[in-house]
This record gives sequence, structure tokens and C-alpha cells, in this order.
Amino acid sequence: MTDTRPLHRTLNTSFAAARERVTEVLKANGFGVLTTVDVAATLKTKLGVEMPEYLILGACNPKMAHQALTIDSTVGVFLPCNVVLREVDGGVELRAVDPMQTLGSRESVRGVAEQVRSMLADAVAQA
Repeated sequence: MTDTRPLHRTLNTSFAAARERVTEVLKANGFGVLTTVDVAATLKTKLGVEMPEYLILGACNPKMAHQALTIDSTVGVFLPCNVVLREVDGGVELRAVDPMQTLGSRESVRGVAEQVRSMLADAVAQA
């Protein structure tokens, strides 16, 4: 049975504190942050557009990634799992990709996707 807990919530803290906390809880749940895309800074540099803070963290659990890639080497297109931190009124929105919407559509790796979804839901709840 697929975990249906939400993969999003609003954190009532500063952006810097949210980034630190989310990175910590991802690590505590077996994920490392492989990439960080500062969307706000990129849009400012490339387009001169101002926007609230917005980061995309590329989170990866090496054990689960290896398991999925061993089953189907083409699933790399869905890796890493994106976790977004976005400055909103009242705090910082945390939102994680739902692996069931990406990997879960492939029957061969559905079980891995369910496990990763549960791990991400734990991290979101703990942030």
C-alpha cells in the first residue's frame, strides 16, 4: 500500500534556517543533496528578474538509486529527487517530488518508488 502522507508543508522559519533544517532531515533519512539550483539567483543573473528565494535541491539516496538503476538502467532520467524550498508569505514552502508520479509508473521499480516516497514523507514531516 502506497504511503499517502503529504510531500509538502510550510515551515515557519527563515529561508536560511529552512535550508539548513531540510538538508539535515534529508541526511537523517538517508538522502544527500547532490545539486542545488538557486532559481532566484539564476533568473536575476540571466533575466534581471527579481523573485522570492527559491531553491531546488537534488536529493539522492544512493542505496535506493542503485537498486532502481540495477532493475532498470533508464530510470536515471528521474534522478535525483527534487526537493523545493520556496519563500512564501508566512515562511518557506517545502515540497518534494512524488516518486510514484515519476518512477511509480514503471512496474519494475514500483516497489523502490514506494519506499523512496515513504522516506521523503518522513523527511518532510520531520522538517
